[in-house]
Amino acid sequence: MMTTRYIEKREVKDMLKSIFQSKLGDITILANDHGLIGVWFEDQAHFGAGFDLGQVAVDHQHPIIQQTKAWLTAYFNGENPQPSKLPLNLQGTAYQQEVWSELQKVPYGQTITYQELAENVATRQSKGRGSARAVGGAVGRNPISIIVPCHRVVGTNGDLTGYAGGIDRKIALLKLEGYLTDDK
Repeated sequence: MMTTRYIEKREVKDMLKSIFQSKLGDITILANDHGLIGVWFEDQAHFGAGFDLGQVAVDHQHPIIQQTKAWLTAYFNGENPQPSKLPLNLQGTAYQQEVWSELQKVPYGQTITYQELAENVATRQSKGRGSARAVGGAVGRNPISIIVPCHRVVGTNGDLTGYAGGIDRKIALLKLEGYLTDDK
């Protein structure tokens, strides 16, 4: 028997959006006066994080949107802009927030494995060994791609596994940061 899942659209009151055209495709930016809510490649998994983006007003001039576009421009120009310069308004479960907070500590041009990330989160929560699978779920639902660097998470052997924006984009982002070369 087939079941149907209905996903309720999340409230979009007071949110604004804009599009950033990158070398890797269009990126939708979602923000409100409290901070940046989302940065998604147009065709990535979990695009829009359940928000009804069709109901969100377009505003290319909002200060947070302008800051985000400047950050993305610097990033795609090969610079290492600091994410701490952007006000983030991450929305997710307490566990997801813990994972996303740990992701922000992974330096530009470096990677971390899902298991290492799980152990860091477990240490932070004063728990035993963390679950790489649970971390993978939170990483995959990261609403602020690139800025909260989920593309820097790799498999145990350094394998380039899973990225909501697609493996080709993950490779391109890691090459841009100098982690991968054409030889690697």
